[in-house]
Amino acid sequence: QVQLVESGGGLVQAGRSLRLSCAASGRAFIGYRMGWFRQAPGKEREFVAAINRSGSSTVSADSVKGRFTISRDNAKNTVYLQMNSLKPEDTALYYCAASSAYGSLRPGADEYDYWGQGTQVTVSS
Repeated sequence: QVQLVESGGGLVQAGRSLRLSCAASGRAFIGYRMGWFRQAPGKEREFVAAINRSGSSTVSADSVKGRFTISRDNAKNTVYLQMNSLKPEDTALYYCAASSAYGSLRPGADEYDYWGQGTQVTVSS
């Protein structure tokens, strides 16, 4: 079992930045690749970004490329999502997730074994 707890969400104006954190506990954090997803009201869950176990490889959705950066600190059992130049359409509940899968990073949600409860991000115009 892996427990994931997100933090760092809030209300910000468009153009500002936020950094989300996801703290993991339970099984060895290094054993999982990590992802961030989001879900806006009335919409399906959407992939945001993923990172491999060492942190050497990442992938992100086209909608956030150049603005959002995923990173991890394995010594702190934490994955981050740095969000810059926020837009109102980034408003959503953001979730982190842990996957035991191997191979190329993929944008899908089905490989993820554990999910956090989410942290709300609201961007005002």
